[in-house]
Amino acid sequence: MAGRERGRGPKRGAGGTWTTRPSGPRSFLLVCSFLITLGSFAVLPYMSVLLHQRLGLGLGTVGVVLAVASLVQFSGGVVGGALARRIGLRATMLVALAVRTAGFAAFVPGLGSPSAAIGALFLVSCGAALYLPANKAYLVEGATEAERPRLLSASGSAFNAGIALGPPAAAPFVLTSPGALFAGVTALFAVVGLGHALLPAATVSTAVTAAPGASGPRKDEDPAAPAGSPGAGGSPFVVTVLSVYVFMFFQHYLALYAVPRTSASFYGGVLMGYACLLVVAQPLLSEWIAGLSYRRAMRVGFGAMAAGTAVIGAGGRAGIGVGAALICLGEIVLFLKNDLEALARSSAAPAVVFGRQRLAAGIGAFASGVIGGQLYGVAEDLGTARGFWFAVSLQALVLPVLLVPLAGTVRRRYGGSRTRPEKHAAADGGPRRT
Repeated sequence: MAGRERGRGPKRGAGGTWTTRPSGPRSFLLVCSFLITLGSFAVLPYMSVLLHQRLGLGLGTVGVVLAVASLVQFSGGVVGGALARRIGLRATMLVALAVRTAGFAAFVPGLGSPSAAIGALFLVSCGAALYLPANKAYLVEGATEAERPRLLSASGSAFNAGIALGPPAAAPFVLTSPGALFAGVTALFAVVGLGHALLPAATVSTAVTAAPGASGPRKDEDPAAPAGSPGAGGSPFVVTVLSVYVFMFFQHYLALYAVPRTSASFYGGVLMGYACLLVVAQPLLSEWIAGLSYRRAMRVGFGAMAAGTAVIGAGGRAGIGVGAALICLGEIVLFLKNDLEALARSSAAPAVVFGRQRLAAGIGAFASGVIGGQLYGVAEDLGTARGFWFAVSLQALVLPVLLVPLAGTVRRRYGGSRTRPEKHAAADGGPRRT
């Protein structure tokens, strides 16, 4: 679908930059991104409590269930991308929302049965896996490369706003009246699904409109290097695996470290501040991130995560707060740049690209959960939980330097170059389709 059908086209902004005024469908999707995460995070963060305290499952079983559900939610994005290619973006979102709505509805009778509750959780996870690649692809369909950073960062901000508000909004109802909570979330998803049915249809396109004024490669990029090679800054898939791997140490284990040393209310305040910083900073930094070369974005992102985890280990309340802010910067830079770079380097449809990125995130999250638990246990046994954070900081510095070039070498040797004659270097360091 052409940009004029889906959006209002690019507009020259201050300083010669280009911005996008979202069209009606795009604005609707951004609102739905907030509502979907608001409803989801009103429930999902409390699943361990519901499964263990209400349904009596052992903590080991709960951990396995949640780990597998998370892996399905991330890695299933590949299926979502493939489905979007077959039936279209709007139809895929409708299928995803129908599955997710059915999952939340199944929780209402499932609150008295562990097997029914687990089945409902996996339905919800499958719906999430199908939805996000099609959602992001619909947002960027027909957009130029200059417009993509603002659209994707606005989407991220909407998601994070829902993540921030969902848990506190649901806290009074989780244990006292969970049936009513799940019924309310089911109704919310049903309304959102009906709204999606009114969206104009969009095909899965592989065409990319070049950014206005796009130029050749940056000074610190090798114009002759194949995409995914060390000279081109690394494969977005591999960098995404490492980005999520490092980030999930913070996501999974900060509570274990912070709550005993401060308080639950302080930890909650840190999470709320983190989410608010994401919501505000992502759109403000989007054009700057898009202008970074991939190498430089990796240095900034992994450097911020390394500094943040080290500061958490070095200090008390101040260290935890400052460290969280630095990790937030790393997340903003790496997650957005990885998506932009993956889109710029691939000839596949955007929905397929986002599906692969979700798979990469799932691999990183799964590895972080498995390795992190062992690492934190060793650190506690040695009586130095702070050492855990210094070990994570060291990984954030060393792993990208070692594994990204290695992955590029292996890919060139066994997979061959994936560049095509019709692709040229784009302004952000990746190939541009003409």
